[in-house]
Amino acid sequence: MKVAVSGAAGRMGSLVAAAVREADDLELGWLLDPSADRGHGVSADPEGVRGADVVVEFTVPGVVMANLERWRQMGIHAVVGTSGFTEARIDEVRRGWGSGPPNCLIAPNFSVGAVLMMRFAELAAPHFAAAEVIELHHDRKADAPSGTAVNTAARIAAANPNQRRRVEAEELIAGARGATVEGVPVHGIRLPGLLAHQEVLFGNDGELLTIRHDTIDRASFLTGVMLAVRNVASLPGVTVGIEGLLGI
Repeated sequence: MKVAVSGAAGRMGSLVAAAVREADDLELGWLLDPSADRGHGVSADPEGVRGADVVVEFTVPGVVMANLERWRQMGIHAVVGTSGFTEARIDEVRRGWGSGPPNCLIAPNFSVGAVLMMRFAELAAPHFAAAEVIELHHDRKADAPSGTAVNTAARIAAANPNQRRRVEAEELIAGARGATVEGVPVHGIRLPGLLAHQEVLFGNDGELLTIRHDTIDRASFLTGVMLAVRNVASLPGVTVGIEGLLGI
């Protein structure tokens, strides 16, 4: 299986390229990145991706949609780790991509621990009056809130659509209560020294449940990425998340 990497000069893209290069059952294909300082075999020409079986997309929200349209037209399966995929944007991909093949997997998070954190939050949601999501990332992250936080909040809202708070606090300063995703407050923290972290807080009278996941090395994402690369060809059309591949 030949695997191209889009965003290959970035932090995650370079890790994915190295992992594919070392895998006995995969062949590293074209390395694409529009960065002015590419080098190391990385090109700015997307036509080089043609002929790959799978392209792994770790770019930025501003270019990912056009890239996906290009890979669809080339007939190449896509594994997407770019952030910024709201429900509206996922719906747009579904409309444009169709039923496949090729197939497209969009993952809010490739970390097995983060996927379990989201699933645990979904299971807890019906048993608590209300929840809030706090995501903490490095200060070079391109967007806020994170795709993981948006996905977590949406799943909480679906599992418990009747969040209950006695008082909705008046914001004396706009934004003090954060953003909301389907009624669930989401707070984004950006600081140097962080990598990728998330807390989900659930409240009931007399008790608080906190579910937290911490990413301390980007290598933690590679297990999920490689699982997706090896299995995207067997998925139907557009798939969101790696939960099905993990059996959860």
